[in-house]
Amino acid sequence: MVQLLRAHDVRLSPEKGLSQTANGSSPQPGAFLPVGSPWYLCNYKAMGGPTTQSSPLRKPLDAIPPELAAPSDYERLAPEFIEAAALALISGGSGGEQSLRANVQALADIELHSRILQDFDAASTRITLLGQVFRHPVLLAPISAQTLVHPQGEFATAAGASDQQAGLVVSTLASQPMEEIAAQTDAPKWFQLYIQPEHESTRTLIERAENAGFTALMVTLNAPIQKPSYRAMRAGFVLPDHARPANLGASAKRPPVVLRPDQSPIFQGMMSEAPGWDELARVLEQTSLPTIAKGVTHPQDAKRLIDMGINAMVVSNHGGRALDAMPASLHCLPGIREAVGDEFPLLMDGGIQSGYDVFKAIAMGADAVMIGRLQVYALAVAGSLGVAHLIKLVRDELELAMAQTGCTSIESINRECLFTRAGA
Repeated sequence: MVQLLRAHDVRLSPEKGLSQTANGSSPQPGAFLPVGSPWYLCNYKAMGGPTTQSSPLRKPLDAIPPELAAPSDYERLAPEFIEAAALALISGGSGGEQSLRANVQALADIELHSRILQDFDAASTRITLLGQVFRHPVLLAPISAQTLVHPQGEFATAAGASDQQAGLVVSTLASQPMEEIAAQTDAPKWFQLYIQPEHESTRTLIERAENAGFTALMVTLNAPIQKPSYRAMRAGFVLPDHARPANLGASAKRPPVVLRPDQSPIFQGMMSEAPGWDELARVLEQTSLPTIAKGVTHPQDAKRLIDMGINAMVVSNHGGRALDAMPASLHCLPGIREAVGDEFPLLMDGGIQSGYDVFKAIAMGADAVMIGRLQVYALAVAGSLGVAHLIKLVRDELELAMAQTGCTSIESINRECLFTRAGA
């Protein structure tokens, strides 16, 4: 069996043909990784040599300077605070990065209608999702290995989220224990789950999340296999030991998959442990928490998930890190909304860079959004203070957009707020 969350080496075996091992060895450049094993957890040999750091990195700020005026400023300053190879990992996407670019462009193409003379005395950004009250519809997406960019990692992110009462989603692949992360915030917190090859390992993660006080389970479904980011490969990225997953523990060594010469290391190798519908059904049986399916972009999948009893969905192309050439998450959103109905809880991530983007996503059918890369940049630049400041900037822009479009509540944001050009 292919060992989840270990580096894999696919090589020729003179006696047995292709042998897929799970012994922690580094994969060759271009190797694929199995379900739930994002490529940044493995070490890659540099292609053309590792990226060098042009200047010493700055230490995280302990105060917010005037130059951090907009959410995008955190991305602009990130190279001064994040090691070059790590930045290549964080900023990169799959393949030629078509989907990565599409996420941003889709939001940029939308224009808004301005409205006048609306009373805002009772206006609010408050929403309710899965019976839980959120101060605003901006959540922090599950991001792994956050100690890669800041020594306090997920602890600082959770503290920043708590300060702004932002919903926090903690990754299975977090570099710090989920129980300790949960203790850093009194805002709504959900746990993101990668279904493990061993049923007992999955069950243990679910039980730990329930005992730690997480109030929902978000199961990522759209990344069964990923090719290494070309940016990270060329940069020679190596994940340091201090940023490796803290919540998976030591799993027993498992025998390598031995493939015949006519078998594929992808189809019969890596994908042999990809979760299927039966594994998702088992997760639903094992938890009493509301369960959210992340990575839904096809209406037929959405309808089947509802039939299974899924409580909410995230429309997502994995931030452009899964299948390249997928449509932007925003472009998938209307079809999923039509499939699930108006009242079904629906979130979106992918390309959110401002409060205006949040507004646009909600107008297109989302109930809330999740922010990914920007939270990592803010964490690197100013720790928990940066995360809190980023959320405030995004929320302020959302409120500005609402004020200028005449929307006094999140529920009042709809397609009538979007400007359509004549003849479009």
